[in-house]
Amino acid sequence: MDHFPTNWGRPRNDGFDAYGTYPIAQRPYNGLGNDVFSEGVQRTQQPIVTGTSVLAIKYKDGVMMSADNLASYGSLARFKDIQRLHPVGNNTIIGAGGDMSDFQYIQALLDNLMVEEFTEGDGDGHALGPGEIHEYLSQVMYARRSKMDPLWNSLIVGGVKDGKRFLSYVDLLGTTYSASTLATGYGSYIAQPLLRKAVEGNEDIITEEEAVKILEQSMKVLFYRDARSLNKYQIAKITSEGVAISESRSVDTQWSFADGIRGYGAQTQ
Repeated sequence: MDHFPTNWGRPRNDGFDAYGTYPIAQRPYNGLGNDVFSEGVQRTQQPIVTGTSVLAIKYKDGVMMSADNLASYGSLARFKDIQRLHPVGNNTIIGAGGDMSDFQYIQALLDNLMVEEFTEGDGDGHALGPGEIHEYLSQVMYARRSKMDPLWNSLIVGGVKDGKRFLSYVDLLGTTYSASTLATGYGSYIAQPLLRKAVEGNEDIITEEEAVKILEQSMKVLFYRDARSLNKYQIAKITSEGVAISESRSVDTQWSFADGIRGYGAQTQ
């Protein structure tokens, strides 16, 4: 990009610099291939290939999380087999919305962290749990934000360690909070009220089957309402026994009601 207004067009007199942007005798040529800022440090200005909502709840035996398999290129449903739930160690899962390339970078960071912990832990018997992973990610996200080069993601970290359930959130600004129900993206507007109504106050009562049903219903609502979602998703559960991520599944949807909506299909009056 040419950052000097006198090169943009009028005035065309080289002896007149109305903007006072550069000494006339040293005024540079910024034609193609000679941008003085081309070798500067580049920043990601906006996410490109993105994932939408991640949902997570606490239930009697642990934590359950769900996310669809779509990564959108702008408004194009481009990649339909992307796993946005990533296991970290034996008792933690992270779910990511936002830019998928940044999520891949975070996955590499966490994999390297776990390798370092395993190789340099001296067999002390300690392993990183969900609380430590969340703290690490919050520091990474805040550090990148402070450098004006954020990782464009919203992350949910869930897990079980020492019999305690953990569920917390961190975003590209380093903002963190915890709750018994969490959602990112469009799900924080549409699905979160449904999750709160079904879960809050019942975290120690809800069974695994009921938790799956709650997430399936919420994913169905998101597929109806969110233009960047897909009717193909995965559910992960984290219990004291470990981590399990399901194969991709679909939920039955019903669109026949749309025939009665004015302005949709054949009915215009």
